[in-house]
Amino acid sequence: MEPLAIILAVAGLGVGYGASTYTTKKKIGSAADEASKELEKARKEASKIVENSKKEANEIADDARKEDQKRRNEFKDIERRLLSREEALDNKLDAIDKRNEKLRNGEDELEALKNEIRDIRVKQQEKLEKIAKLKQSEAAEKLMQMTERDIKNDLKGLIVKLQNEAKENAEELSSLIIVQAMERMASEVTAERTVSAIKLTDDEMKGRIIGKEGRNIQSIQRATGVDIMVDDTPGMVILSSFDPIRRETARITMEMLMKDGRIHPGRIEEVVEKAQKQVQKEIMHAAEDAAREVGIVGIPKEVLQLLGELKYRTSYGQNVLKHSTEMAHMAGIIAEQLGANVKTAKYAALIHDMGKALTHKMEGKHHHISGEMARKYGVPEEVALAAEQHHDDVEATSVEAIIIRVVDAVSAARPGARNISAENFGERMRDLENVATQFEGVEKAYAISAGREVRIFVKPTVMDDLGAIKLARDVATKIESTMQYPGTIKVNVIRETRAIEFAK
Repeated sequence: MEPLAIILAVAGLGVGYGASTYTTKKKIGSAADEASKELEKARKEASKIVENSKKEANEIADDARKEDQKRRNEFKDIERRLLSREEALDNKLDAIDKRNEKLRNGEDELEALKNEIRDIRVKQQEKLEKIAKLKQSEAAEKLMQMTERDIKNDLKGLIVKLQNEAKENAEELSSLIIVQAMERMASEVTAERTVSAIKLTDDEMKGRIIGKEGRNIQSIQRATGVDIMVDDTPGMVILSSFDPIRRETARITMEMLMKDGRIHPGRIEEVVEKAQKQVQKEIMHAAEDAAREVGIVGIPKEVLQLLGELKYRTSYGQNVLKHSTEMAHMAGIIAEQLGANVKTAKYAALIHDMGKALTHKMEGKHHHISGEMARKYGVPEEVALAAEQHHDDVEATSVEAIIIRVVDAVSAARPGARNISAENFGERMRDLENVATQFEGVEKAYAISAGREVRIFVKPTVMDDLGAIKLARDVATKIESTMQYPGTIKVNVIRETRAIEFAK
């Protein structure tokens, strides 16, 4: 049994090995077929990719050749245009050269003609000198004298005509604008005065104000900086100070003390402090009311302070703050008529005199101080310039500055605006006449119409009509440069010739 088992085992092993070998061969064959198929497929795809790549490369090459050809064609076109332009420029240069040559020839001909004309003129001049027995300078002088004599009357008439036309047109237009502004701006004719006298309630109050050994009145004077006089006027207390702010503080202090009845050094210091606060409040309220009335917003606080202090200052009896407010209204109306900046004109008119609040503290004229303070506190430059240029010592550089000058004169010159003493008035009249009599040929001069006109009589044998016209202009210029006056002054030069004969 054992040999049979061995044989069967060997046979089984052989059969198993053969089956395994067969299976393995079969798998290898299948793998080889699969690999062959994949390889074939990869070859086909590679071939397809190569074909596509060749196709794309050919397309790119074709596009590149077409673009290159297009650029070549464009370059050829540009080259042709450049050649044609170069040819045109060559033609123009040739034409210019021909023109220059013609011009040179023409210049030579012209120079020859000029020389020929000069020779002819020289010969004519020699002949004329021989005939007239006059040299060229003498002939020219006689010709000028004849020409001047012929056109003198025409020239005088033309000057008078042009002056009259300019005067009529200027006066008509300026009068219309100013009258419209004045009609639309109505204000009080009389100006308020700063109060410097207080009425006492009784004689006992005088004793309280003076106090024991004068302690009360000394305390008031020391705290307010104002001189107080109680014995000069019966029943009145006189406050004397060059500073209107201090005087107003002292006035309020005195009124509060007399109303309260308690007057002693401690109480005086307390009341003076209250009065100072009240005056400061009134200053700011006055400035804010003026700015609101005029319609100007955004004014710096420091400028409002100076503006409000003008409430307590006067110029020839005219309240400066009211004067400034009145000017601002008129300046706005005139600026609107002339097409100028209304806000600038109003702003400049309102602050033009604020330097008067600091005149005693700072050196310089008040309008220069006004411009300096305006710039210091951030007021626009055009406003500061217009305010600074409202007097003649600074040249006006804008229409607004000229408007400020005009309304300043109008506001100051209206009836009742200022109180001018007879002595000052007479002095101004004499100065006006003296300015006119300084000129040569003047016989008499009279200031008339309250200084609005100076009438000048000249010697007819010394001065002719043209000289009279020139004299009027010179006198007006002299008055403008040497005198301060409101409004305008008419200079009227009169040349009169009288022929007198007696029949016997």
